[in-house]
Amino acid sequence: MNYKCPLYINGQFIETAEKQNIINPSSGKVIAEASLASDKDVEEAVSGARQAFDNGPWPQFSLPERKEFIMRIARGILDNAGRLAEMETQNSGKPIKETTFMDIPSGARSFEFMAQHLMDYLEGRQIEVNPEARAGLSREPAGVVALIIPWNYPFLIACWKLASALAAGNTVVLKPSSLTPLTALELVRIIHESGIPGGVVNFINGAGARIGQLLCEDKRLDMISFTGSNETGRQILQYSSRNIKKMIMELGGKSASLVFADCDLETAVNSSLTSIFLNQGQMCTAMSRIFVQEEIYGAFVSDFVQKAKRIKLGLAENHETQMGPLISDAQRKKVIAYVDKAKTEGANLVCGGRIPENPELKNGYFFEPTVLVDIGTHSHIFREEVFGPVVLIHKFSGSDEAVSLANSSDFGLASCVWSKDVSLAQEVASRINAGTVWINTYGMFYDELPYGGFKQSGFGKELGREGFLEYTRLKSVITDHSEQGKPLVNYWYGF
Repeated sequence: MNYKCPLYINGQFIETAEKQNIINPSSGKVIAEASLASDKDVEEAVSGARQAFDNGPWPQFSLPERKEFIMRIARGILDNAGRLAEMETQNSGKPIKETTFMDIPSGARSFEFMAQHLMDYLEGRQIEVNPEARAGLSREPAGVVALIIPWNYPFLIACWKLASALAAGNTVVLKPSSLTPLTALELVRIIHESGIPGGVVNFINGAGARIGQLLCEDKRLDMISFTGSNETGRQILQYSSRNIKKMIMELGGKSASLVFADCDLETAVNSSLTSIFLNQGQMCTAMSRIFVQEEIYGAFVSDFVQKAKRIKLGLAENHETQMGPLISDAQRKKVIAYVDKAKTEGANLVCGGRIPENPELKNGYFFEPTVLVDIGTHSHIFREEVFGPVVLIHKFSGSDEAVSLANSSDFGLASCVWSKDVSLAQEVASRINAGTVWINTYGMFYDELPYGGFKQSGFGKELGREGFLEYTRLKSVITDHSEQGKPLVNYWYGF
């Protein structure tokens, strides 16, 4: 399979002279050739989006007209679901089971949800301030929005952002990770085929450092929606500060799972495996720190390690594969460096920590599920995001200590609580400094619920009513109704 990945600017697919090879992480082989955007291409994309917003028909479409476009996109995703799942697997290394049953259908549902609730969310309201004045509150699109997408969920997060941004009436410049542009482009093809006006959606691919700076410094952009690493997030904030913009920043995590002694142990173990090893641990919500109450600590670790060793590593396109490769050799080296440093700082490696010896996997970027215990809270791996299949398991005595351990992080994205005592779990959840807390489950994202973190995990929300409204601006229009049309301001100077 060998794809061509052009740019998409002002309704036209554009091949550029400068190209980049796209690698399949399972095999290390080239699967696509992607065009790289020049500074001029970025300029044309931003200019096109600005023109489409200021003078084009898209922001002026009625809500029913816009809804029809959003539904066409959802139908297009489902019509192409098999091909999209295969492409996502080949480009990102996600097991085909995940892309088929999670990423692609979830992306379609995000568009469906926004279409179904569009008119409710954008409904204005009237306020009678006092007998002399009435005000109308209305929601308008934010304007021109740059959507910057990470490599770990390249299709799904593109859907989250595009569904909200387009439903609200914005025009966009979409910038995927240069590692994983393929399914984002296919989504753009589906949007193009929906008949959406030219300039409403623009797709540019290239090195994040250069394109990110150009986008974030450009005063013609009204908003930046970014999902990615804290390091890149700080750079984006710095660039954007030169021309004030609205921001959504969904950054990293060092999420904690709290396992209480009264939990259903089998369920907690099985679900905890998913919470760290799904997508090879390359999730900002990965439960990379698992704290277990001391009464069941030994039993939990024993069962967890035994089952982690049975996780089937394999080529991502194999339907029996449970865990695929990391995204790149550089990412694998980063993970290995963290594990090695943790061992020098006193951690005990009880599972994994190696590149697998299976010859079928030798050309891919595979790494075994890895479990560390006896980790000091001072260690780097306790505090810093690894973004790989590495979990720390630590014990606690009571709920106060558990909450303290969970909150002993600069991040505040997500957490889990496992206990049959739902009242206890809810009380603990109320004290955890994280934007999402799952009780007796993990990773359930719903289009109805906003998602976003606290502290160094960023600000702003995706999904839900609140996430949708992030892509709008609120306007007040105040009309005088004073007697004889003479407002108080008329008399201020006494003329």
